[in-house]
Amino acid sequence: MMSIRNICRRNFSRSASLFEAVIDINGYKETIIERKDMPKEKFQQVLKNETLSVLGYGPQGRGQALNLKDNGIDVVVGVRKGKSWDAALEDGWVADKNLFEIDEATSKGTIVQYLLSDAAQIAAWPTIKPHLTEGKALYFSHGFGVVYHDQTHIVPPKDIDVVLCAPKGSGFTVRRHFLAGRGINGSFAIHQDATGRAKERTIATGMAIGCGHLFETTFEKEVSSDLTGERCVLMGMLQGAFKAQYEVLRENGHSPSEAYNETIEEALCSLYPLVAENGMDWMYANCSTTAQRGALDWAPKFYEAIKPVVADCYANVKNGNEAARSIDLNSQPDYRVKLEAELKEIADQEMWIAGKALRPLRPENA
Repeated sequence: MMSIRNICRRNFSRSASLFEAVIDINGYKETIIERKDMPKEKFQQVLKNETLSVLGYGPQGRGQALNLKDNGIDVVVGVRKGKSWDAALEDGWVADKNLFEIDEATSKGTIVQYLLSDAAQIAAWPTIKPHLTEGKALYFSHGFGVVYHDQTHIVPPKDIDVVLCAPKGSGFTVRRHFLAGRGINGSFAIHQDATGRAKERTIATGMAIGCGHLFETTFEKEVSSDLTGERCVLMGMLQGAFKAQYEVLRENGHSPSEAYNETIEEALCSLYPLVAENGMDWMYANCSTTAQRGALDWAPKFYEAIKPVVADCYANVKNGNEAARSIDLNSQPDYRVKLEAELKEIADQEMWIAGKALRPLRPENA
């Protein structure tokens, strides 16, 4: 039996009337926080005495910091001088007012949002840790550094809150959806509650950065699911599947335009948005009978081929092999050069060259 709406609502806050929902999906009960449970006036109330220090100004840092500022939260940004500093200045952050170098920004924050890359978090940790004084909160959007602490050496002090809010999308999407008046789903986790207010602070921050609803997880589960997703259906598997179909079509005489449209354009622009809105069950029930029959027949074959690869990937995430590989490669002095070569190899694939030529021809771009 499945329930897709609330089966109960309960108070999760000691200092305000803030509620959470519990949903039941086939007997599995999950905690969900919706925007109506923590609207703007409530998260502003929870965070009114907090200063949020966003460390890092990549996609997540930028998106979350700008959304916080637009939501009336006291926020400062911490970055090294260089490209990220210049980007922050262009976005309206003011040096020595709400834009500082990382150590000074950390010292000013009561909730420190550690949004540097995983590799940069490792390098910056000795600078960050002394500023994490009693009662502060250390906030992550990815649990990598804490979960693999044996490799990263990121071990937070015991007298602070250690929390996570992970938007389920790129920082570009976090910002784009906010500006469009939408929200983005996210997960939250409490690793350490030293103040007794860790959950309240996390939910308030999650809604203030632009989340539409939040589901509860753990640092360990967030890392395992996130790293597996990135390597599989979100990017790695997607690239592999696109490349395989595109090449088969080209090898059988189809033009680049036809191969690109049948493989990538139709998927991303037509079908995937419908699946996102309605589910794959709806997609199967609302396509041609020929497409329906073919998808029903071939999906099990792909499932049998792909599941063992996903299972292998998950096992390598869980045992720390993927973390070790990432840390080792990122620490090599010539990694950036090697990485650029790998990225160029993808950019030079014919299907993405075709995409660059064909995307401007979309009707909305004409």
